Amino acid sequence: MNITMVYVGTAVALVLVGLGGVLLKRNILKMVLALDIVETGVNLLLIGIGYTPGREAPIVDNAAFFADRAKETVNASAVVDPVPQALVLTAIVIGLGTTALMLSYVIRLYAQKKTLDIREFGRLKW
Repeated sequence: MNITMVYVGTAVALVLVGLGGVLLKRNILKMVLALDIVETGVNLLLIGIGYTPGREAPIVDNAAFFADRAKETVNASAVVDPVPQALVLTAIVIGLGTTALMLSYVIRLYAQKKTLDIREFGRLKW
C-alpha cells in the first residue's frame, strides 16, 4: 500500500468524522471541535496530495538537488513542490485564528444563556 493512499484515506476519514460531528451534535463546543477535525483532515489531504516519493525538500543542499553544480541550476525532478506545504502552514495559522474567534463566541453565548445547546440560540437577534 502506498503511503500517499494512507494519508488520503486518513484525511477523508477525518473530514467525514468532523462533518458528522458538525451535523449531528447540538452542543456548540462539540461543533467547534468537529470543525477543527475537518480542518485537520483537509490539511492532511493537501499534504497527502502534495507528497511525491523519492524527492527531497527544495532547501536541501546536496548533489541530487543541483543538476549542474557549476551553474547551480535546480534539478526540478529531484525536489518536492513547496506550494502545498506553504498552503497548509497558512491554513494552520488561519484555522487557529478562526478557532479562537469561535471559542470566544461560545464563551460569550454561554455567559448570556447559560447553555451550549444550539436549539436555545434560535431566538437571538442582533
